[in-house]
Amino acid sequence: MTKPAYQRVLLKLSGEALMGDDQFGINRATIERMVADVAEVQKLGVELAVVIGGGNIFRGVAPGAQGMDRATADYMGMLATVMNALALADAMRQQGITARVMSAIGIEQVVEPYVRPKALQYLEEGKVVVFAAGTGNPFFTTDTAAALRGSEISAEIVLKATKVDGVYTADPKKDANATRYESISFDEAITKQLQVMDATAFALCRDQKLPIKVFSIVKPGALKRVIMGEDEGTLVHV
Repeated sequence: MTKPAYQRVLLKLSGEALMGDDQFGINRATIERMVADVAEVQKLGVELAVVIGGGNIFRGVAPGAQGMDRATADYMGMLATVMNALALADAMRQQGITARVMSAIGIEQVVEPYVRPKALQYLEEGKVVVFAAGTGNPFFTTDTAAALRGSEISAEIVLKATKVDGVYTADPKKDANATRYESISFDEAITKQLQVMDATAFALCRDQKLPIKVFSIVKPGALKRVIMGEDEGTLVHV
């Protein structure tokens, strides 16, 4: 296949993916490598939006958050995603990529608020849109934000970047006989109790008939191979 399999995608990056081998925070070499992969995809003319998590930053303060009100802790996590989004956008800028950070909670002095028509305009202009602050509501994960934003921008697929290269029959770290699914239906994943995304996000993608591709962001060139429709990761489909 010489042309991309998708023209508009939503990439879900976990905050932990930015840590590299560090215990928390942002590993500079890791984020630069990820941005290089994004640059390769952008050269293909693919419209790319990103939802970023905040676990790498929140992990550093998590012990102090024990016993904290859940909503308060979730708002702290949202602010962590804004920090990651700013770092990601700056790394993109340094590699010649124009990115716009849009936040689901109002921090106008730092980033612009999420406005759907504006996000669509940026995508059509070839800019990378980084969605921060999750859905703007506590009790919802950034997986749900990815499913929601992916649906709103009419993405063709949600790309869930993890440290594992797909969905397996069992935990590959614990079971040497575990095999990777090349593709699996939403219903099969539910029946087999495979943890692809949190339940709310998974249900939203299924209802909107929005496929999910789970792949490893650690593997060099994996993002481009996914975009080109090659056998990389696991496709979850209707």
